[in-house]
Order: sequence, then C-alpha cells, then structure tokens
Amino acid sequence: MSNQLTLMRQEINEIPVAVDRLLTEGSEAIKSAAQEVRARDPRFLISVARGSSDHACSYLKYASELLLGLPMASVGPSVKSIYGVDMRCPNALCISVSQSGQSPDIVRLTRSLTQGGAYSVAITNDTGSALANVASAALPIHAGPELSVAATKTFVTSLVAGLWLLAEIKGDADLLAALRNLPKDLEQAIACDWGVVIDAIDGQSLFTLGRGTSWAISNEAALKFKETCQIHAESYSSAEVLHGPVSIVDQGFPVLAFSSGDAAEANIAEVADALAAKGAQVFATTDRVKDAVSLPHVRTAHWMTDPVAAIASFYGMVEAVAARRGINPDTPRHLRKVTETV
Repeated sequence: MSNQLTLMRQEINEIPVAVDRLLTEGSEAIKSAAQEVRARDPRFLISVARGSSDHACSYLKYASELLLGLPMASVGPSVKSIYGVDMRCPNALCISVSQSGQSPDIVRLTRSLTQGGAYSVAITNDTGSALANVASAALPIHAGPELSVAATKTFVTSLVAGLWLLAEIKGDADLLAALRNLPKDLEQAIACDWGVVIDAIDGQSLFTLGRGTSWAISNEAALKFKETCQIHAESYSSAEVLHGPVSIVDQGFPVLAFSSGDAAEANIAEVADALAAKGAQVFATTDRVKDAVSLPHVRTAHWMTDPVAAIASFYGMVEAVAARRGINPDTPRHLRKVTETV
C-alpha cells in the first residue's frame, strides 16, 4: 500500500469533528423526538438494524435499560421482510439505525412497527432516505459522506445520537454534559498508541471482550477485524468467555478486552488477568489489570460515554493492522458500502 492515507483513516480522523457537528446541528431533532417520547411514555423499546448499526443498538439496549429502566429488544428484520408478520406494539419506542437508510428489510420492518403503534425514530446519515420517510421522526447523524466500506464515523455518531436521545428523555444533566465534551475526548482517544496490540496480531483467531455497554463495542471490534483485516475474531461477554470458549486459548492467543469506568470494570479486569494466566496475550482498556497489558485509554466525564472513546482508539489500531497485512481497508473483498438485504 502507498503512504497516502486510506479513506478509512481519513474518516477516523474526522470523528471528533463529525461528533461536534452532530452536537451543534442535531439538537432540534433530538429534543423534539425526546419530548414526543416523554409524552407517549413507552413501556419498552425495539431496535431495528444490521451489521455495525446493530452493534450500536446493542449499546443503546444497555443504555435504555440502565438509564430509563426500560427493556429493549432487537427484532429481526426478516420477521416482516421474509415472514410477512406485522407486530402490535402500541406502547413501544422503535429505534431504527442505518447509515444509508436504504436496506429494504430495515425499511419494511420500521414501517410495519410504526403502523403497529410504535413511535419510531430513524437514526441515519440520509434524512431523505426511505427509512427516514417511513419513521415517525428522523434523527440525522450529521456525519458527512463516508466513502470507506468500513463504517467508523457513522458508527460513532449513531452511538452519540441514540445516547443523546435517551439522555434527553431522562433529563440526565451529567450525561448530557459528558456528551457535549466528547469531541475533545475523541481527539485524545484517536491519538492513543495501541502499537503493542498491532505487534501481537498474528493473523490467526482472536477474542474481543466486553460487558454491558462495552460488550457492544467488543462486537463492533470483532466485525472490523473480519471485514478490514480478514482475521477471524469472536466477541464474548466477560461473563461467558471462561465457559466453553476458553478451551481454544493457547500460548500467545490475542485477546482485546474493552472496559469502561463502570460497575463491570472489576469483572473485566479479573477475566483479562485469568486469560493472561493461561498464556494469552491480553490487552485491556483498564488500569485494574495485573497480568494483562493496560492499554492507553480515555476516561470521559461519564462511564456511559467511555465506550465511544474506546472504539475510536480501536479504529485507528485496526486500520494499521490492515495496512501491515497489505490489505486496503477501503475495499474489503466481497463487500460494498451499502448492503440492501431483503
């Protein structure tokens, strides 16, 4: 590969600016939707998404349950697009996430849920898309064009838009203040040097770990290893990995553990150290580890925004892994930017 920056790297570098633009220009849409949701007082939430957008929804699931005390369930788009079933959900808030807003199955299920009584919001980079048109409200992520096949800045801005909506619904002043400070945090996060991880990646299988909101980040990281580096990676909760999955851990097996400064941090550090004691090369975004390697990481003003900074640090590292392997992350094999699933 040449020394010219990949599109992926350029878009990673744009993440702080994109988030700042969202926070500057997205207020009216977010606050209007939050006001409507509070008036409707939903009993539960539903998410509709695929790929990286579904990982964003996994993050929002924990955020909803921890912030609002409301359960959130992911509904498979095929329920409508393949099986033709319409669900009744008059007391639901539906959050549909899609960068392009073009995938027919996401659009069909969102339309169906809206017609079934849900108040639906479309988190999308294209407010003129089919998804935005069938939802009750569209929340633009203001990411600007994303040309690399691998989503980076649109994933981060989708996280921020969804979390901002939930914070406005609750009226959580501390979280709202942390969100406003995110652009500065993200500048620091992108600058974190994870070269030690790059050196440890040998192209074979690896694990990524997390728990709670960080488990969603682990899922996204595993996907990025696959699509940009052609490396097999599996994501596990730190509560699950020491069951069956640990049996494949061998000497030098790479493990990347994501942790926030939250109630799950002690458990993640304990599991990271347990895997290191079995011979794995374990790297973790926490200072609480003893045997694993503590990575440079940014702690934001709220534990719920810590995962946003962590994925920004990860993106820079995984792009460098791809480059070292001679792979252009902008054109991963067998993939294209928009996948329109029926």
